[in-house]
Amino acid sequence: MDGYGGHGIGTEMHQDPHVLNFGRPGRGPKLVPGLCLAIEPMITIGSPRTVELSDGWTVVTQDGSIAAHVEHTVALMADGAWVLTAPDGGREQLGDLLSASATE
Repeated sequence: MDGYGGHGIGTEMHQDPHVLNFGRPGRGPKLVPGLCLAIEPMITIGSPRTVELSDGWTVVTQDGSIAAHVEHTVALMADGAWVLTAPDGGREQLGDLLSASATE
């Protein structure tokens, strides 16, 4: 799934920065408060290789395995992330993740 990733969102649908769905921590664009991102992973059961269909929009796995594309929009605030597409702003799940990482 090379090249796929999320993007900035604000006054237009797709804005910089382009944030890849893969990579090493500390690489890529710096995420700072005030930035709003659409995070768009593609999850596949089989091969991560994809093919775009002739309609120029639909993407399927090369091996025909099951795949899903999901999206959340996240605003980076001075006091943390706010998940704009989650009913509670992501507080419950983000809190669980932060608690787990603090104990590691």
